[in-house]
Amino acid sequence: MNSHNNGMLRRYTDLPGLLCMLTKRKITLLDPCFWDDKNDAYYIELYNKRKNFSSTLALCLTQKNETYHHWSIFTSRENGVCIVFDRDKLEDFLAVQPGLLHGPVKYMTLSKMGKETPQIEMLPFLKRHAFTDESEYRIVYSSNEKINFKDIPLPIDLIQKISVNPWAPDALFNAIKTTIRMLDGCKKIKVKKSLLINNKKWCSIGDTIP
Repeated sequence: MNSHNNGMLRRYTDLPGLLCMLTKRKITLLDPCFWDDKNDAYYIELYNKRKNFSSTLALCLTQKNETYHHWSIFTSRENGVCIVFDRDKLEDFLAVQPGLLHGPVKYMTLSKMGKETPQIEMLPFLKRHAFTDESEYRIVYSSNEKINFKDIPLPIDLIQKISVNPWAPDALFNAIKTTIRMLDGCKKIKVKKSLLINNKKWCSIGDTIP
C-alpha cells in the first residue's frame, strides 16, 4: 500500500519553530552539520567542495501521510506540531525562488551506490536505503558565502493545516489553537489535534465486530 500523499508535504517541528515561522512569515534552512545522519552531512559537504560553494543549507519535509514514527522521531511529545503544506502550491512557489533546489530524496543501497555513479547535483538528495521510511523531500540552498541559515518568505496560503501532537492535553491544544488564530493572517488556518493514537472511529469499528 502506498502511504504517500502526493497532494501534501509535511514538516514536523516544535511549537516555538511553528510560531516563529508564522510570525515572521518565513521558513528557515539550516546547516546539515547538526543532523543526526552524518552520512547526509558528509555528502552535502562533499557537494560544497565539488561545486566550490562555501555553504549549503537545507530543510527537510516528508511526502508520507502521518505516522507514529515521524511524530516520535522528529518532534517531542510536549510541543510537537506538524505543518501540512499544499504540495502543488509549495512547489510552484519554490520554483521561482532564486538559488533553491527542491525535490524528493533518492534512497540507495551500498551495493547500488557502488555500481552506479550519481551526478554531483544529486549529492544533496541521496540517502542510505535504511532511511527509506522517512520518504523525505528536501529544500536546498547553496551560497558562495559562509552562512548558517537562509530565510525564505512564506505565503500563509501554502499551509493546508496544522496538526498538534496526539499527546497534547485538550487544554493545551485549545491554547495552541487560540494562539495561532490570534496571529496576523492566521485566523483561517485549520488547526487540528492528531487522532493517531486515540481515534474514536477506529475504536467504534472494533465495537461492531461480532
